[in-house]
Amino acid sequence: MASTIRRPSRVAKLPPRERILDAAEELFQSEGIRRVGVQAIAKRAETTKMAIYRHFETKDALVAEWMRIVAADYQAAFDRVQMEHPGQPREQILGLARFIADGLPAISHRGCPFINSLAELSDRSHPARQVIEKHKAHQTHRLVGMCAEAGLPDPEQAAAEITFVLEGAQVSTQNGSIDRAGDRLMRIVEGIVDRHRSPLGASKATGD
Repeated sequence: MASTIRRPSRVAKLPPRERILDAAEELFQSEGIRRVGVQAIAKRAETTKMAIYRHFETKDALVAEWMRIVAADYQAAFDRVQMEHPGQPREQILGLARFIADGLPAISHRGCPFINSLAELSDRSHPARQVIEKHKAHQTHRLVGMCAEAGLPDPEQAAAEITFVLEGAQVSTQNGSIDRAGDRLMRIVEGIVDRHRSPLGASKATGD
């Protein structure tokens, strides 16, 4: 299994740019963006600062590229649930919730990379923060689309409620305040979807 391969032997097989990104991800996740310098990344990647700057103009550019990779994993989850459940938007939404639920154990000890990064990047003009904000907007747009296809009368409201639950579950898992977060997450999301689909939910959404 890949997880049993020692990191040095695995990293040695990676191209230089991927080796740098691999090292940056490990250090940013475990120690934080601000605390990790380019020299530490170079040492971890078994390369030099000069080599890093050949691939990434600045440390900020490296952080932004890491965020693009993380965002791509989440967007791939949307693609995957749509392929696995064609024409079944309710199952797509639940599949997305399951993706988040299954990832909660890792978040419990490393934290969500988006949440952790936003906490450190107060400057709204930082390139990595812009990547995160663009990703979140695109993610919301896709979720609204799923809710609309599921026939929910107020897809934007339903998507907002689901987003609050998905992101809240990650924060609660990170701070250890809620037990069985994954199971609770799935039940809540299913309840949101079914409530919005019900005649009562539809009448409330339209103000009747």
